[in-house]
Amino acid sequence: MATAAALIAGLLLALFVLPQPALILIVAALSALAALEWAHLCALRGSLALVYALFVVAVYGALLADPRVVELAIAAVFWLLVVPLWLRTGVRASQRGWLLAAGPVLIAPAALVMAVLPPLELLAVLMLVWAADIAAYFAGHAWGKRKLAPVTSPGKTWEGAAAGLLGAVAWAIICGSMAEKISWAPLLGSAALLAAVSIVGDLFESAAKRQAGVKDSGALLPGHGGLLDRFDSALAVLPLAALLLPAVKASA
Repeated sequence: MATAAALIAGLLLALFVLPQPALILIVAALSALAALEWAHLCALRGSLALVYALFVVAVYGALLADPRVVELAIAAVFWLLVVPLWLRTGVRASQRGWLLAAGPVLIAPAALVMAVLPPLELLAVLMLVWAADIAAYFAGHAWGKRKLAPVTSPGKTWEGAAAGLLGAVAWAIICGSMAEKISWAPLLGSAALLAAVSIVGDLFESAAKRQAGVKDSGALLPGHGGLLDRFDSALAVLPLAALLLPAVKASA
């Protein structure tokens, strides 16, 4: 609980108190730490892992210098099409080269969104991810029977996944009820899609940990594992959310 409270407090401070240049630097540091964890999952150690992390931060910097929709679209396609197919065929240790190549796509676009999306919108998206995750966790433990991905993540169930989608939609309804004008169909459809993508992000990180033979991506957060363990779903959701938000607002 203390770690979670500290993370939330730090997030709110970064989003609503610190100037954007400070936020950009904080996101760069978090990207480097996440990239180090990903490198370790791919069996890179020492200076090679550090070089890899610096490369991922450089990609983030390049995206930040010239942000374009195409980079977010590439990340969205990665999570919507490539990762589900990859999970279907299996993520194996023999594919670590491909996993390393995926790292910048996995981390840098989401980091870009964290740095440039308006704070309230970013917080709303993150809350959607958390609402879906919490609903899935409690419903899965209470009623879960049918395994969603028994090999990749034995604890996840179809019942939990359905509850996660409902939790995300419920959060979207709360957000929509506070808006002056809203088109409900695009909002709720986007919320359900983002909840589904959040599950894909969670499963992909679980598959990466399984091929590495580890329980957690790191030990940075006491009692919570590594950064990737806490933000795996958000990494998948943020690029797609940044693409969907303008369309949802335009439809209102």
